[in-house]
Amino acid sequence: MYTYDVDAADMFTDRTHQFEKFGIPLEDIERVREAVTDMWTDAPGGWTYEWSKLANEYAYRGDHHMASLLYGCAKFPCLTDQARMQALRNQLEQFQLAAKNFPVAFERRIITVPYRGGTVEVPVHLYSTDGDYAARPVLIASGGVDTWKMDIHPWWVGFTMNAGVSTLAFDHPGTGETAIPLDRHADEVIRGIADYARTLGDGGVAHFGASFGGNFAAMSGLTGIVDAAINLGGPVVKSFEPDNLKRLPYGMHDIVGNAMHWDHSPSLGETSAGLGDLNRSDLLAGQTNSAMLVVNGADDYFIPQSDTLIFQGRPNTEVHLIEGTGHVAMSKAPEVVPLMIGWLRKQFTDDYARSS
Repeated sequence: MYTYDVDAADMFTDRTHQFEKFGIPLEDIERVREAVTDMWTDAPGGWTYEWSKLANEYAYRGDHHMASLLYGCAKFPCLTDQARMQALRNQLEQFQLAAKNFPVAFERRIITVPYRGGTVEVPVHLYSTDGDYAARPVLIASGGVDTWKMDIHPWWVGFTMNAGVSTLAFDHPGTGETAIPLDRHADEVIRGIADYARTLGDGGVAHFGASFGGNFAAMSGLTGIVDAAINLGGPVVKSFEPDNLKRLPYGMHDIVGNAMHWDHSPSLGETSAGLGDLNRSDLLAGQTNSAMLVVNGADDYFIPQSDTLIFQGRPNTEVHLIEGTGHVAMSKAPEVVPLMIGWLRKQFTDDYARSS
């Protein structure tokens, strides 16, 4: 893992709207923005220091949910240093304290899945309406390279309460608590999680992935290892080409480099070659897939429109490129989340033919 040259002010420009959508008051975001002058120093003015300071205030008052959200900001965007690793540990501690007040049943498990001839342990968070996992399908779900399972908690609650599923949230390889690199072996871990979900629920499995998680959801749907897949703003083909990678703003090149476990900022060629193993063009060349929903904002500055539109015309596939919004259609989440919930619920009605 490594640090890199990035302006902290730019990170607020990029992420303020996302942080606010996930439940952090705008006045708190602005308060931290005024205090932060550097992304990496662990001292007053440092990104992690100032976010953690505010999180500590909420934790002291007993608002564990808000403290968890703020520690989630403190560890952003990648675990480059001990301060961020401690912020992630603090986030988990506060998240578990908040869990007793969640509107759904919650359980944390460590599962073991196959990996490179051996196994790897993956911490997962399970959400259900009543703790009876066998009564309904399971949605496996992850976020992106810098927004992880605890950060997207409100969406997991929404899926669980409204889509007729239990939700198994995880950090995909290269991120969060899944301490293996983002590389060509990552698909094996996703397959293992999907297999685990088959045995946990009633046999039906869906996969939701936001941002880079959408790449893995695309793989799951295109290979048929799940019954239904939602790709929200995932990179699949053109995103990995050098012309797109060299234009990535807000330090995303190096966020991905950290997820790939480089110890230095990779060259454009190194990044493109490494991500090439996760290019889904070969899978897209076929014409069989599970039910799929593919959504993104038309104004995404990370993901080319073609990586969404390439799914048009596929069997049993619904595609939405939404005008007036950007990456993962975040600014229109109040419209997009109900769209995804409604689509997912339809996939598991009695007349839906599940694969096995």
